[in-house]
Amino acid sequence: MIRNSLSHALRTSAAVALTVFAVGAASSASAEALRDDWCKDVHIRFFVGGAEGDGFGTIVYNGAKQAQHDTGAQVDFVFSGWQSEKMVQQLREAVASAPDGIAMMGHPGPASIEPLAEDAAKSGILMMYQNVDVPTVRAKFGGGYIGANLEPQGRALGAEAVRMSGIGAGDKAIVVADWAQENRVIRELGTVAALEEAGVEVIKLTTTPEMAGDPNLAIPVISAGLLANPDVKLIAYPGGQMLGNAPTYMESVDKKPGDIFNIGFDTSPQIVDAFEKGWVQLTSDQQPFLQGYLPILSLCQQKVYGLGAMNVDTGAGFVNGDNYGTVADLAKEGLR
Repeated sequence: MIRNSLSHALRTSAAVALTVFAVGAASSASAEALRDDWCKDVHIRFFVGGAEGDGFGTIVYNGAKQAQHDTGAQVDFVFSGWQSEKMVQQLREAVASAPDGIAMMGHPGPASIEPLAEDAAKSGILMMYQNVDVPTVRAKFGGGYIGANLEPQGRALGAEAVRMSGIGAGDKAIVVADWAQENRVIRELGTVAALEEAGVEVIKLTTTPEMAGDPNLAIPVISAGLLANPDVKLIAYPGGQMLGNAPTYMESVDKKPGDIFNIGFDTSPQIVDAFEKGWVQLTSDQQPFLQGYLPILSLCQQKVYGLGAMNVDTGAGFVNGDNYGTVADLAKEGLR
């Protein structure tokens, strides 16, 4: 019995030793597989969306720059001033330049993007999309999407605003958007739907792509809307640039902080300041840093490691007057 037990113990010890050796060998192999600048031979054309220096675009750009640094990828940055026609022309030029991958804003919509996505697929160019999805294009020619799920995000913002503000049947609200961009206003239409379901009368004000780049251009539009509807209780803005400019809009019609419930999307140093001073009450944070970082990471992983395209919903939740301090410092750094 003692001899059998000893023999069993020796066999067990040997098996454990072999297991430890195998784990050690695997760990060593894994360590050797780790590489710096692992994506250095991959050339990517990245669409920032806005103009250089705008609030939202800067956070997207900072995320993309961080991904470039972390992966070593060669990245060319494209600025479009949120103008869809310009994006289409720039995408045409990007496909013609034959990079390994393109990270494209979906604002122009599927009809404009699809033929160029087909050309990219035929040329072996990988595609990713950020901020605005084009699911029918992706279904035909591949690619992932990094951004908020727009209609649910907009609807959730409207529902949360109803809950927080107490706005309801018989009240008026203004929703601001570039209503001509059908693929882009899916989100704002979700907000309209949530407000109308609560019995709120919604007044739509129309902006232009230029107003996204310079929100002061919207002062006449918003002030006219407020003067024509002095009993408006809530305004929803289409992006961080305009939401951050809410104090200017309010002051143009002699409103004080809290007189109107101002809501919208994104965070920025201007929005944080507006929260601090009581001008803004609610925003839906879609984490634009991830919309810059993850498309480049995904293109690198697809090209170098053969992995599938990422699909990530970046619509994380709400920032309001109670919790804005948790993102304030990062927003001021251009990261949130």
